[in-house]
Amino acid sequence: MALLYWLESIRTPFLDTLMQIFTYLGDEILFIVIALAVFWCVDKREGYYLLFVGFFGTILNQFLKLLCRIPRPWVRDPEFTAVEAAKPAATGYSFPSGHTQNVTGTLGGIARWHKNTALRIVCVALLLLTAFSRMYLGVHTPLDVGVSLGIAAVLVFVFYPIVRRAAGSKHGMYPLIGVMLAISLAFVLYANLTQFPVEGEEALENIREGRKNSFSLFGALLGFLAAYPIERRYIRFEEKAVWWVQILKTVLGLVGLLAIKEGLKLVFSAVGFTWLGTNALRYFAVVFFAAAVWPLTFPALRRLSKKERGQ
Repeated sequence: MALLYWLESIRTPFLDTLMQIFTYLGDEILFIVIALAVFWCVDKREGYYLLFVGFFGTILNQFLKLLCRIPRPWVRDPEFTAVEAAKPAATGYSFPSGHTQNVTGTLGGIARWHKNTALRIVCVALLLLTAFSRMYLGVHTPLDVGVSLGIAAVLVFVFYPIVRRAAGSKHGMYPLIGVMLAISLAFVLYANLTQFPVEGEEALENIREGRKNSFSLFGALLGFLAAYPIERRYIRFEEKAVWWVQILKTVLGLVGLLAIKEGLKLVFSAVGFTWLGTNALRYFAVVFFAAAVWPLTFPALRRLSKKERGQ
């Protein structure tokens, strides 16, 4: 806490805003945007790599949160104050840092996949600044950030050769998907069957958050398991296209994902189906759409670009 108190003492409105900008790089939504943009527009293999590092890292992160159940810094020490604007997004337990896990897995994965030195320097600098911002804003301790940084870095290097080898073979991805799905199911069982000690409303909400996330991850992996053989055997989409087609693919695809994710949430709410397991259904639909439905539109978009050039 000594470092957090020192950072609290040097806060300024300008630095608060700057650190808030950096911390957004660790949001789940940005991980999804970057991973899917790479998957749709750059290299499917790299997209698989970023998604697997992200999925597995999130499972470990959420498991540790429920296992250790360490509250946020301002809960542990009521005299400490976090930057108020950062607190709404700081859900769940404090240890380890989910934002640091996300940004290190995403930008660290990009840095590992590519050989461009300048790109690597930018990615590493941004992920370190994001990790630092979590401490500056007062929503995580150095231990929270350091453990997430270490776990994500290990996953980045461990998954790199595994995914490159698996994606290059006919059936190589199936064992990897199967292992991750089994681990995800184990996390669902642990999160939802364990009787955690609950002390106060905040602890109850933190446990609920972990249980909800367990279903979301399991549904996402099921969606990937269903979509992968369909894409590989029947769709086999091309990632490359002219710049405006790439923008359309990304923007319209993300709009479709958001519509499915939030639309299903509204439907379940409207019919009174509030079971946490509905998150598995929502994320199954989101990932299946991203990997097996939306890519069906890519040939038409490519033909449209060729027709325009011909005119």
